[in-house]
Amino acid sequence: MTNGRSSGAISGESLLFLTDEQLQQGIEAMFFAYRGFTADPDRILSEMAYGRAHHRAVHFINRSPGTTVNNLLNILGVTKQSLNRVLRTLIADGLVESRVGEIDRRERHLHLTNEGRLLEGRLSDAQRARMRSAFRDVGPDAVAGFRRVLEAMMDKEMQRAYTRLKESGS
Repeated sequence: MTNGRSSGAISGESLLFLTDEQLQQGIEAMFFAYRGFTADPDRILSEMAYGRAHHRAVHFINRSPGTTVNNLLNILGVTKQSLNRVLRTLIADGLVESRVGEIDRRERHLHLTNEGRLLEGRLSDAQRARMRSAFRDVGPDAVAGFRRVLEAMMDKEMQRAYTRLKESGS
């Protein structure tokens, strides 16, 4: 036995065949890729004095029209206070409508207005263009592998929310 392990045991780390330096490079690549991925939308949002929280809210309201505030809280993983601050701004600026639930009048269902859909389209078009270009450059095998890596990095709660969103077909 060496270092508290039996000589026949194989750690999960050794199965990866990745050095700490390679993992560090992956982490840094993720940071820079995220910076690139958010750069174009950030420019558009800054013209309106909005931030990434506004972008995320608009994106997921567009993805699931009529979603409830509670569902959006679960998807975004933010506090009710921070989401309310973002929603108040989006509603006041005429980008989001909050409608009273027909079954449960305590629920608020969120919908983008025409202006909100236009903003969401501008933001998503910029990100789709960046992703389309990158995916075209690396090919279909890399695209599938990239998606698997992203899904594997999600914790269980995030995976459930992601699966529900994919299955909603919106």
